[in-house]
Amino acid sequence: MKHIVLTFFLSLGWLLSGQAVAAPSGAKLDSAHINLRDQASLQRGAQTFVNYCMGCHAASFMRYSRMAKDLGLSEDMVRQNLMFVTDTIGDTMTISMRAEDAQKWFGVTPPDLSVIARSRSVDWLYTYLRTYYLDDSTVMGTNNLAFSNVGMPHVLWEQQGYKTMDADGNLVSATQGNLSSREYDLMVRDLVNFLAYVSEPSKLQRLDLGKWVLLYLFIFFLVAYPLKRAYWKDVH
Repeated sequence: MKHIVLTFFLSLGWLLSGQAVAAPSGAKLDSAHINLRDQASLQRGAQTFVNYCMGCHAASFMRYSRMAKDLGLSEDMVRQNLMFVTDTIGDTMTISMRAEDAQKWFGVTPPDLSVIARSRSVDWLYTYLRTYYLDDSTVMGTNNLAFSNVGMPHVLWEQQGYKTMDADGNLVSATQGNLSSREYDLMVRDLVNFLAYVSEPSKLQRLDLGKWVLLYLFIFFLVAYPLKRAYWKDVH
C-alpha cells in the first residue's frame, strides 16, 4: 500500500513539473526560466520572431488567429504588427521563400520552428541564441557553442554585438550591440518563451486539466482499494 501511494505521488510531481529533458549538447546549457503564463513576454517574443526569424523560418502549425486569442491580442493588432506575408487572420505562419530557393541559396532548407522547443528544449534554444562567436574558419564567419559549425548566421548580432573566444574557451565581447547583456538575455528569453508556446499551445490547459484528472484518480483509488480488499477477502 505504501509503495503504491509513494509511486503515485512521485508520478504526480513529475507530471506537474512540466520539465523537458535537455538535448545532448557540447555546451553547458543555461536555464531559460521561461513562463508561459506571462503574456507580455509572449507578445514581445512574437514580435521578435516575426521581425528576425520569419524571413527564413516558418511556424506553419500556428495560426495567427489562435495566437491572437492566446496572447491577449486583438486581430487588428496582429494584422498591423505581426502579419507581413498574408492579410488573412486565419492563415498559418508560413513564409514566402520557397524550399528549393532556400536550398539553392543556403545549401540547406531552414527548418520550420513549430516544434523546435520540444525537439531541442528551451534551455538549448536559450543557450544557442546567446553563444554565437566570431570564427574565420566558417563560411558565415561565425560559430556557435551549442551547435558547432552551424549554417545559420548570427541574425541578432545588431542587438547582442559580436563575441570572440579567448584562450580558455570563454566568450568575451568583441563589439557592443544595441542592447546590454541583460537586455539581450531578456529578449532571447521572450523569444524562447514564444517558441515554447508555439510548440504546444495547449500546454497550460493540459497541465491545469491534468491536476483535476490526477485528483479524480486519487479519490477513485481511495474508494476502489477498500472495495477490492472487501471483494477478495474471502478468496485470500
